[in-house]
Amino acid sequence: MSFFSIFLALVIEQARPMSPSHFLHHWLRKWADWVASHVDGGSRSQAWLAWGILIGVPAGLAVLIHWCLAFFLGWFFAVAWNVALLYVTLGFRQFSHHFTGIRDALNDGDEPLARKLLADWQQVEVTDLPRNEIVRHVIEHSILSAHRHVFGVFFSYALLSVIGLGPVGAVVYRIAEFAKRYWVTAPTLPQPAATGADEQQLDMISESLKTVARESWHSIDWLPSRATAMGFAIMGSFEDAMDGWRHHSEKFPNDNDGVILAATSGAINVQLGGAALQPDLPGSSSTPGRAPELAHFAQVVGLVWRTVVMWLVLVALLSLANLLG
Repeated sequence: MSFFSIFLALVIEQARPMSPSHFLHHWLRKWADWVASHVDGGSRSQAWLAWGILIGVPAGLAVLIHWCLAFFLGWFFAVAWNVALLYVTLGFRQFSHHFTGIRDALNDGDEPLARKLLADWQQVEVTDLPRNEIVRHVIEHSILSAHRHVFGVFFSYALLSVIGLGPVGAVVYRIAEFAKRYWVTAPTLPQPAATGADEQQLDMISESLKTVARESWHSIDWLPSRATAMGFAIMGSFEDAMDGWRHHSEKFPNDNDGVILAATSGAINVQLGGAALQPDLPGSSSTPGRAPELAHFAQVVGLVWRTVVMWLVLVALLSLANLLG
């Protein structure tokens, strides 16, 4: 079931990508606002309760519907439900248009347009970035986006579906990533419980809830990030990727992202990190490797697609073994 669900979701998403303005994205933001405004009171226990409700209700519905369809209607309908949920949680087309637009602008020699597209994508100041730093930014953000939108969802779904939880892994991973991104960037509530719940603004989040969102995302992403890094190592230069993982992952501000980017650096021999990822940390250093150039874009695309095929083959073999067993 896992192989067919993932494969069909990827095919459908490539043919008909979901729009950023889709009503499900709007619903998720409204759901997060409602949970924060009604549950977040500033304490750590309330923050964990808010995070649990945000994740638990959609995840519980997802697995309940999966079990009901499988039990009452049969395997086909359960697969269809899995494909539908994977379609809205997994996919290259949720970010690949940014990569393609910047790559095409650089190929055409239009660096001002490439800087504008990069700034619009990541909301960063890139006015003075030279060409190779633009390339490095794009590689780093594209690799991390591929992990969060494809490999992380892929791995979480496959891992939990093996034990009968259906699509719950994909739902938990996607909403946990959304909570970290959406809540952490929201304005902070000045004082816990300083005003009544009815007077709190929906976009005001306590520091406790932001901390919980960051910590829970780090824990949930710990294993998927290392699975992604291992996949890149296998499909790239294994020895160099593992060396980068062991010795250079600490060059990045987040250790989960660090293992992915350090492994990528070794896998395709490109210099990553340093000022490209965090312009406000001038003392940070980069990984070894060749200076980023346009040719690395093709290597990144090839590495990502080879890794997708590798994981699909592995899931297919596991599914076949399960059927034969």
